[in-house]
Amino acid sequence: MSISIQTNVASLNAQYYISQNQNFQNTAIEQLSSGYKINSSADDPAGLAVANEYAGQITELTAGVQNASDGISTLQIADGGLSNISQILGRLQTLASESASGTFQGDRATVNNEYQGLLTEINRQAANIGLNTGGVNNTNLTVYTGGGNNQANSQISVDLSGANNAVDATALGIGSTSVAGGGTGIGGNNINLGDTAATFLSGNEQTFTFNLNTGTGNQAVTINVNPTAAAGGLSGAAVISSLNTSLQAYGITASIGSDGSLQFGGSTAFTVSTTAAVTGAISTTGTAVNSANYNVDTGAFSGAPITAGTETDVIQNAGGSCTINLTSADNTVDTALTDINSALSGSGILAVADAAGTGISLQSTSSFSVNQTASATGSVFTTAGSNPVTAASTTASSTGSALAALSLLTQAISNLGLVQGIVGAGENKLQYATNLAQSQITNYSAAESGIRDADVAAAAANLTKAQVLQQTSLAALSQANSAPQAVLSLLKNLS
Repeated sequence: MSISIQTNVASLNAQYYISQNQNFQNTAIEQLSSGYKINSSADDPAGLAVANEYAGQITELTAGVQNASDGISTLQIADGGLSNISQILGRLQTLASESASGTFQGDRATVNNEYQGLLTEINRQAANIGLNTGGVNNTNLTVYTGGGNNQANSQISVDLSGANNAVDATALGIGSTSVAGGGTGIGGNNINLGDTAATFLSGNEQTFTFNLNTGTGNQAVTINVNPTAAAGGLSGAAVISSLNTSLQAYGITASIGSDGSLQFGGSTAFTVSTTAAVTGAISTTGTAVNSANYNVDTGAFSGAPITAGTETDVIQNAGGSCTINLTSADNTVDTALTDINSALSGSGILAVADAAGTGISLQSTSSFSVNQTASATGSVFTTAGSNPVTAASTTASSTGSALAALSLLTQAISNLGLVQGIVGAGENKLQYATNLAQSQITNYSAAESGIRDADVAAAAANLTKAQVLQQTSLAALSQANSAPQAVLSLLKNLS
């Protein structure tokens, strides 16, 4: 190997390694200072790209956990409101059960006031939790939790959309229910007995005429309200009390309907009419037939409806059939009623005079049919063949409205339970999604850490190593720089 003073290769090598050792030392110091193994793209381009993907997933999942927490909170608020509504439905059932009892001696109007107030409260609470019809939560709620391989797998849906998932009174099917005393009202009557500030029949009386059949034949009953024509008049409640005192012996009950009008109920077969209206009247003039029963009217007749021959009518119900033969001898309403009730004895079908007193009304608590099989000259039942029978109204008795309400309340409770089930299942789904997201955050963080975080022990060892190498390379450089001086010893003998 030649000896040169022009090019000091050893010095150049020492300088190179000093630079390398300096970079090594700087890298170790940077890793220890930042805590990261990758501090620039140049450190590990591929590793940085993977680590950034993990970091993005962690960011998305962290936001997703917060979204799920917010979703759970929203559903918990709704859940609390649903529990309240469930309790209100229980109270409504209690009120309806009280009013549905035929032996209830209280004021059904008072019970109904509380009942209607609770329906309003259901609407208010449903709106407050956003589960009224069209409310903010009456929709398909989607919560983005992240962590899926596509957007569909990154979302949790809690479907509370549609009328079936709303819990206001109307959506639950009880918005129009009532537990007020039901019954048959006089046609066209619009006088409001429920007005507590009003008095009625001041200085006047009003007469009601009932044709009824309690099983012993037709009976005409006249009921006078405020018969002494007291000047002070009567409150609506006092009117009902007066009527019920007179009617209790006949199985008929008076009540104030949900619209405030006078109504009559009971299973007794009856028709009713009232005289011309007077000042402070409790009802307008009119008539009614007990619509709590299945009923059919013969139509008005006077004198002898049958002038020749025999009219044959077959009346049939679930218990069998009865045949009625009517002749010209049945020349008045009373004589026709006697023959008809005699033929119908034991069938559960009763005949009474119609409200006008010019015809006959057949009534029964169960369905029946009327068929004229033979006609005479003239007739009592004016329709040949089948005569249409009006079906009983479920709310035309003192307990009918409450019984109907009970049936609907049972369904409402079932519907509410379905909504509670969806909300509860939604809370659980979001909690499970939160657990998964937190697990993913942990695992993604560990994966990112493995790529990006500095190994402090290794970095500390590398720093020590770099410092030692730096010192030795500096010492070597010093030696390399002094090596050319050896050439001088070769030149000493040339002088």
